[in-house]
Order: sequence, then structure tokens, then C-alpha cells
Amino acid sequence: MKRILSSLLIALMIIGFISPFTVLAVNDDLDNPDDGMISQNESYGDLLIDPPNDLPAVTGTSYILIDCESNTILMGKNIDSPVQPAAITKLMTILIALEELSLDDTITITQPMYIGIPENYYTLGVTEGEEVTVRDLIYAALLASDSDACLAIAIKISGSEQLFAGKMNARAAELGCTNTHFTNCYGNDDVNNTSTAHDMAIILNECTTHQDFIDISTTFQHTMLGTNLYSDSRVISNANRFISTQEYSYDYYIGGLTGYSDGVGYSVAAASSKNGRKLVGIILGATDNQARYTDMINMFDSGYSAFSTLPLDQGEFMPLYNDTIEQINSALLGTDLAVMESSMELSNYITTTSVRVSLGSTNTVDLSPVVIDTTSMADQSFRIPICRSYNDGKVYIVGVLNVLVGQKDNLVSINPEKQSIWSGLRKALVTLIVILVLFIILVYALIIFRKKARNRAYKEFRDKNKML
Repeated sequence: MKRILSSLLIALMIIGFISPFTVLAVNDDLDNPDDGMISQNESYGDLLIDPPNDLPAVTGTSYILIDCESNTILMGKNIDSPVQPAAITKLMTILIALEELSLDDTITITQPMYIGIPENYYTLGVTEGEEVTVRDLIYAALLASDSDACLAIAIKISGSEQLFAGKMNARAAELGCTNTHFTNCYGNDDVNNTSTAHDMAIILNECTTHQDFIDISTTFQHTMLGTNLYSDSRVISNANRFISTQEYSYDYYIGGLTGYSDGVGYSVAAASSKNGRKLVGIILGATDNQARYTDMINMFDSGYSAFSTLPLDQGEFMPLYNDTIEQINSALLGTDLAVMESSMELSNYITTTSVRVSLGSTNTVDLSPVVIDTTSMADQSFRIPICRSYNDGKVYIVGVLNVLVGQKDNLVSINPEKQSIWSGLRKALVTLIVILVLFIILVYALIIFRKKARNRAYKEFRDKNKML
């Protein structure tokens, strides 16, 4: 009987723990309720302050490597310091051309499209009156870094290079570039034509959303057919060593440009794609021509091995979401308040070190800073960070839980999946069933116990009769 009662006591204790412990604070005397925001311990991009130990050394005035799926900066130096981007300025010109022109469009060359370009700059050699397709001009700009090709595109679109520079700056701002100021379309050695490693990475990432950019950038050689003025074809070879050489060939390279200026030195912009992960790297001011290729390959290889990018599935966070709403409503029992509206915003990906991923993680919501004023008649809204906590102590905010608390009288239509009424009924029903089962077990145990007691008494009585 003692064993039976002990089992019942343990079962009742388990039932008591079905309800999650809430850390939500409800203060009847609060004058200034908190807005529910939680400071994050580590955010996307902060891998720079806690990098893996085996990242490659990179030469250059500034550099950056970004994981494009999660928009996470994996490594970098002076990423927001303005410098002259030199010829990789052409990336913005090519981007606008891909967005606003058709590859089959024809541009009739005028003198302003080539006069004024310094002699030491690469050019396609177009002449006045020549009709050239946009496709050929983009090939010339990307493969051979021809400046007249970019100037022709700029004047075709805006009428002048100055007006086109304004369009370049406007488009850069739209993309989120904050420290870029273009003064020309092809990277003339102008101290006022500046950008940053971070901004150029944003621009290159946008370029690689166009398949034509990738196809052209990775072409080994392009033959430009004769035009209305020249019957001979022109061969445009890719000068980028990721494509043109075996020594620096990189299988996952999908596009980019190189550049050089006397004031900065050698630069390179490159993108790669491997197993669904796209990385974009920028090096500005490398020490020499070869170093920029070697360093970029090392950056790519380290980016794929030392870091992991994982998709975030909203379904994985739904139990946490529902439990959080239930906790808030449970804490508000006995008041006139309840959750009126709720929604979840979640990032698509999370990137962190591969070592950290291997340690494991849990998804959490910290409600401790959330305080609800139960005396207030006004609606109270909260943005509660949803976190992924890794077992080494690092915490990433991967989303936000939006909660609106208001008077129950104002509670109207709520998505059944987002309210806790059914959850409460379900728990009550489960508890009732468990109690009934335990009661049946107890009754059955008592019946068995009484039956055994009767048998034992009968046996004792029979034994006594035998002795008489």
C-alpha cells in the first residue's frame, strides 16, 4: 500500500510540472511599463569581435567576406573606411545596365563616349558612329575592364557621365550603401570617387542576382562580331585570373572584377557559390597583383569551412511561440488583460562558427524584462526577441515575437493557433484523464488489497479450526 501511495504522489508531482514556469512580471503599481526589448549578446556581424583562431591573414587596406544568405560578415578589416575602389567601380555601372537595358539593345557611339579617358586605361576601341550591342559592351567591361564600354553605357542611360554618377549614388543608397560616393562610371583615379569594402560587397552581391552577370563574368573568351563600321571580329579575353589561369582558378567563382590605382594599390571583388552558400569578398589595396587572388581564395575556403549557415524553419519555433503566449495569458489570469494579437518574425538563416554549431543549441524566449501594467486601460505592445542559445554561451537573436496585451472586453477575433484557450482546456483535460486513470489504479489496487486481506483472514480462520 505504501508503494502504491508513493507512486500516486510522484504522478501528482509530474502533473504539477505540466504547467511551464513563467518569468513574466505583472506589476499592479507600475507607472512606466517596459517596452519588452531585450539586449542581444551577439548579433549578425559580430563574428568580427570573436573570430575563429585559424582565419587566414589578408593583405590590404581593407577587406571583407560576407555570407549572403544570412547577411553575416564573416571576417574583415576597416570594412567601412572609404577608399578609391578603382576599376571595381564598374560593378555599379554594369548593375544599372543589367537593370535598365536589354543585352540586345544597340548603342551608337558618340565622341563623348570615349574622348577623355586617360591613355593608360583599358579600352575596347570604339569609334564615333559605330553601333555596338549592350551585350558586347558588358563583356568588354567585365572581361577586359574596358572603360569606354562603361562610358558608352552611362551616356546611353543618362545622357552624360555626371548625371549617370548621380544615378549610381542613388542606386547605391537604395541597396543600403552608406559610405559610397561615385563621381565617374569606370573608376577614374579621382580622390572623390570613393566607396568601402562593405558597400562594394553589397553592390557585387546584387550583381550576382542577375544570371547574365554570372554567365558573362565566368566566360573565358568572347568573340565580338563585326559592326557597321568594322567587318572584323574582336576577341575579348577574360583577364581575371580566377578564369584565365590554372594557378588561381577557383571552381566556385561566379563573378567579379579587379582594379588598381596609384593611391590605393591592387583591389579585387569576387563572389563564389558552393553547396547553396554564396560568399562575397572584397579586398582593397592589396600589396601586389598575385596576393589579392591568393588571399581571396583563402578567404573563400575559410568561409566555407570555419563557418556554417543554417536555415531557420518557422515550424521549429511554433511550440516555443505557443508556449510563450500561454505563459503570458497564464500570468494574466485574474486580471482584465489577455493577449489580443501576436505574431512571429523570423530570420531565414543563421550563420556562426562551425565549431559552435557542433556543440548544439536550444531555442529560447527570455520574458524576464517584460513587465505588464495591469492597471492600465491602454493596449501594451511588446517585441520579445527569439533567441538561439549555443552551448558555449553565445546567444543570437533570430527573430522577434510581437505581442499586444489589452482589455479582455476588447478581445475580438484571434487566430485559434495563437490563443491559449484551447491549450488550457487541453491541459485541463489531460490532467483530468490522468487523475481518472490514477483513481482507477487506486481503486483496483484497493480491491486487490482487500481480496488478499480476506484470503489471508480466511486462511488464518481455517488454520485455527484445524488446530482445535
